[in-house]
Amino acid sequence: MLTYNEKLSIIESFSELERKNVSLGRVNFQFEGSISDKKNIVYHLHPNGNGFVYAGQLDNYDTDEKGMVNIRDFSEDQLRKLLKQSIQSLSSVEKTAAEEAIIGDSKEERWVDSENNALILVEENESWNIYFGLNLDATFDTYEEAEAFLQEEGFTRK
Repeated sequence: MLTYNEKLSIIESFSELERKNVSLGRVNFQFEGSISDKKNIVYHLHPNGNGFVYAGQLDNYDTDEKGMVNIRDFSEDQLRKLLKQSIQSLSSVEKTAAEEAIIGDSKEERWVDSENNALILVEENESWNIYFGLNLDATFDTYEEAEAFLQEEGFTRK
């Protein structure tokens, strides 16, 4: 079983989630990019290691009446997979077949500029690649370098 701090670290690695401290030392994480009213992805993560992740639109999890899955006994891989699936289920972005071929199971973010041009930032092989459509536009060693480049070019995270 993962500790509270290990779960917290995994959840905080998803930049699209925003931390919200609640009562009794518990923490929620919200996905502001949700296309539904459902914003809480992580609900009441407690220092004792208990907590819940939204899986209401996913078929392969036992959920409660609110669509939540208890993550108390999840491994790191199980938690990462569930979080990614939960975010994707609430995301307005549908991947094309070509984008799916590039992105696969990699961590990705979408960035847009004022003219609605879109770039995809993908973590691949310990580096960060920026794609314009199917074309590789730039590669960076760290997320921070890629983020700074995108911001300098007038892009914001979608």
